[in-house]
Amino acid sequence: MRVLLVEDEPDLGTAIHRVLSREKYVVDWVQDGSTAWAYLDNSDVHYTLAILDWMLPGLSGVELCKRLRCQNNPLPILLLTARDRMEDKVAGLDAGADDYLVKPFGMAELLARLRALQRRSPELHPKQLQVGSLILDYGAHTVCWQTLDGYQIPISLTAKEFQTLEYFMRHPSQVVTSHQIMNQLWEVGAEPTSNAVAAQIRLLRRKLAEAGCDGLIETIHGIGYRFNVPHASK
Repeated sequence: MRVLLVEDEPDLGTAIHRVLSREKYVVDWVQDGSTAWAYLDNSDVHYTLAILDWMLPGLSGVELCKRLRCQNNPLPILLLTARDRMEDKVAGLDAGADDYLVKPFGMAELLARLRALQRRSPELHPKQLQVGSLILDYGAHTVCWQTLDGYQIPISLTAKEFQTLEYFMRHPSQVVTSHQIMNQLWEVGAEPTSNAVAAQIRLLRRKLAEAGCDGLIETIHGIGYRFNVPHASK
């Protein structure tokens, strides 16, 4: 899942970025509202959630909310602010935010609120993503291959491998390009090597094969890759 974090306090932004990355989110962190809008307005990148500080250089978090909702964009938004008056909370929610978190806050509460936003969003799976016999669990950060007799074989993945597999599972049977994968799974501004996608897929294929589910990621020469729906076998 990809998150846009808009926070101009360096220490807080660093802390949130570190925690979300540890939870296997892909995180783009920017520190002003104008840059945030450029990211949100980029059709090549699709965010799962947005965390917006209220007070920002350029566009405020509330202004960003209003712009998104004026475009009928349903992106779940968590608004961060030091303002704790009832009228401020009402203003933030009326502007289009889905939830409101008052500073200072604990990271455990932040993660809990993000999970709650995911549960409320009709486009997001709250606990698991299953395609065929492959099960990806967001809460436990695990992937399992389920055999016909119901036995689940765990597959240990790194954060980037987990994100790559999630992307494929969200686009089953579709041909996706290396450019699409890189745009969605690497942070804006990152400079991965030219073979970064191929390297991740090679490692992911190896781990899937070791679990008994070989051949799921097909190379479409000259175009990209296709994730074939896996079916269990004994």
